[in-house]
Amino acid sequence: MWPTLNRLREPMTLAGVFTLAAVSLGLRFLPPEVLPAAAAALVAYALGFLLFALAPDTWERQRRIALVAMAGLALLLAWLTPRVGTAQVLLVVWVACAVNVLSPRGVIGAALVLNVAFYTLMVHHGFGAPLTMTLINIGFQALAGLCVHYARRSEESRDQLALVNADLLATRALLADSARDAERLRVARELHDVAGHKLTAMKLNLRALASDPVFAVRDEVRIAQQLSTELLDDIRNVVQALRDSRGLDLQTAIRALAAPLPRPTLDLRIAEDIRITDPAVAESLLRIVQECLTNAARHANAETLMVSLSREDADMRLCIEDDGKLRGGLREGNGLSGIRERVAALGGDLRLGNSPTGGLRLDVRLPA
Repeated sequence: MWPTLNRLREPMTLAGVFTLAAVSLGLRFLPPEVLPAAAAALVAYALGFLLFALAPDTWERQRRIALVAMAGLALLLAWLTPRVGTAQVLLVVWVACAVNVLSPRGVIGAALVLNVAFYTLMVHHGFGAPLTMTLINIGFQALAGLCVHYARRSEESRDQLALVNADLLATRALLADSARDAERLRVARELHDVAGHKLTAMKLNLRALASDPVFAVRDEVRIAQQLSTELLDDIRNVVQALRDSRGLDLQTAIRALAAPLPRPTLDLRIAEDIRITDPAVAESLLRIVQECLTNAARHANAETLMVSLSREDADMRLCIEDDGKLRGGLREGNGLSGIRERVAALGGDLRLGNSPTGGLRLDVRLPA
């Protein structure tokens, strides 16, 4: 229900509704014998427009049928009301709708056919200057079509920019984690190689000093030996803690990828015992999830994408599935081929299938 209300609030939909409401006011100038048929045709056109505007993108066939019906109803009103000008406005609305589902060539071809039919009707009714009226209509239709076309291009560019920005943020998160791990490893090596080596040498010298009868009875020597031993143990513990990295923060990177997408919602579950320290493995997992997010949004119309990463025996298991429904069945295109190549490069195994709802399911196993 909420997606439908959101579509109703879109500027283009609101403009169409207000235009149809304004057009209905012109029906009061019609003769009584024509008014019922014209009113019924306009109501049917309005219903077709609402179906077209509010239906989900997966209803492609229904939206095309509504578009054909709207074209026929506009020409019917041109036949019934040649003097009022209702059909001209409805054809402008029709072109604005057609831009959303037809190719530019398809829109131009269909608009030319409709305008030729409109011109023929004007000639039949003896309307003065039918060619001039038709050319004026074509100008308004072109303006409406171009406005909608560039508005859609702008939205697509904005969405693409948001995805690229999310990709950069996710990659930056992985690089930052990788840089921190590298710095921890460098500090651990420095402590072990420099401070540990010198403390070991000092401890040996203190032991040799304590073996001398002159200094053996001195408390200062004994305390120095004890402190050097404790300090060496402390440095070893610090070095071990620095080497025990928790791995790259894959969860934050994946959530950054999904953040700009209005749907699907990401249901992410990463087991606590999963630790990924190799940036190449983390980046491959990130790209696999990214491709699944894109497929779920574009091809399956999914509301939720479930991602789980767990450990099974000596392997890592990545399970991804959405609650959408693939149109035309499962076909392995460039995106899925890229996933298969990434998995093969890591020495893993990929299995594809359908989720319980008919969406896509991936089961990836990688060496831990």
